[in-house]
Amino acid sequence: MPESFDLIIIGAGPGGYVCAIRAAQLGMKVACVEKRATLGGTCLNVGCIPSKALLQSSENFEETAHGFAAHGIMVEGVKLDLARMQARKGEVVSANVKGVEFLFRKNKVTWLKGAARIIAPGKIEVAGETYEAKNIVIATGSDSAPLRGVEVDEQRIVTSTGALELPEVPKHLVVIGGGVIGLELGSVWRRLGAEVTVIEFLDRLVPGMDGEIAKQLERILGKQGIKFRLKSKVTGATKGKDGVTLSVEPAAGGAAEEIKADVVLLAIGRRPYTEGLGLAEAGVALDERGRVKTDAHFATNIPGIYAIGDVIAGPMLAHKAEDEGVAVAEILAGQAGHVNYAAIPGVVYTWPEVAAVGATEEELKQAGIAYKAGKFPFSANGRARAIGDVDGFVKILADAKTDRVLGAHMIGPDVGTLIAEISLAIEFGASSEDVARTCHAHPTLNEAVKEAALAVEGRAIHI
Repeated sequence: MPESFDLIIIGAGPGGYVCAIRAAQLGMKVACVEKRATLGGTCLNVGCIPSKALLQSSENFEETAHGFAAHGIMVEGVKLDLARMQARKGEVVSANVKGVEFLFRKNKVTWLKGAARIIAPGKIEVAGETYEAKNIVIATGSDSAPLRGVEVDEQRIVTSTGALELPEVPKHLVVIGGGVIGLELGSVWRRLGAEVTVIEFLDRLVPGMDGEIAKQLERILGKQGIKFRLKSKVTGATKGKDGVTLSVEPAAGGAAEEIKADVVLLAIGRRPYTEGLGLAEAGVALDERGRVKTDAHFATNIPGIYAIGDVIAGPMLAHKAEDEGVAVAEILAGQAGHVNYAAIPGVVYTWPEVAAVGATEEELKQAGIAYKAGKFPFSANGRARAIGDVDGFVKILADAKTDRVLGAHMIGPDVGTLIAEISLAIEFGASSEDVARTCHAHPTLNEAVKEAALAVEGRAIHI
């Protein structure tokens, strides 16, 4: 007889492994399928964690070479040891993935090693073995989206995976796509000495984020040395002995020109990963973008099969997948699992960082919702002055009638941490006055959040 489980999860990324742990906490017999040699999915292995390790290392390198002098710290002869930097990144990844393994053992989650295929509702096949489950959760995540005419080899033309493993700093890195991944990895290699050019089809960076923030980010990254080609499209890539030649045209159409690069990073987005899962044979419905269709409780059209994370609709964010993993586990246990999609923050880990939660001004205008905006610059924040990071601002949007916080958009030092305060405010239905009247420690960067909340009613103190 096949081994039977209460729940089998396909995929051990942030959504899958968190779902497995929460389900085990709730008393279920749980298995999680993962075809990689290590747990943690894209995020821990070739995404969030290694990219943040390189971002931190490259920030330290640039600060040592160019920033310390302003603090009276004189350092001469700064050298880059890229091999050691890459090795440290590997150590960070290893510690994280081993941590997930430990959590599986602690919570008695069975790791089924191999690729999974659903052969019938409640039945999957992994490495030639059949397993049964009362419920199945698809948590297979996403993969880098391709671009016609640009063939990835992960050496000269790379996705984020290859961009994390470059053995030397390219002289010229061309990034196709002005979104989060392209800007973060472009920042890494720019700090380490590469000339970086970003080619973006739209007329702005970070599509979907606040327009004012996007303009400020373009200005600041431009000052740092990154070049931008907006309203442009790449129509072809030819590899040669000395690099890659790209064919670039105006997005609206027009004459093509050639741009030469040592390395090209293709970062135009990600697509749901459903290959080889047997979804069509099982009858699981997909939407027009290849995502698994689910209802408000993460259920597919096939009883007993659920889906979470990048493989379903919504922002492709690790923390969104984690919250969905917890929610579906609790639903299966008879509890009221729920995710508030209005309170999911998004962060761009460039420096300065960009962070957002809730509605943008553009979305509120389109929906016809009257709102008030409060802004406060980091140039007027004492702690930002002290640490020498004064670029950027905090903006809070509140309902014009009720004062309920509808969104917040920030660019500045460590705003990826500061955004949590407004996520909590939105989760609890707080007003901008609630935030403004909450005592914030001095001197902290968080005071910029309080001042922006005060500015909603035109009563900021320090500007």
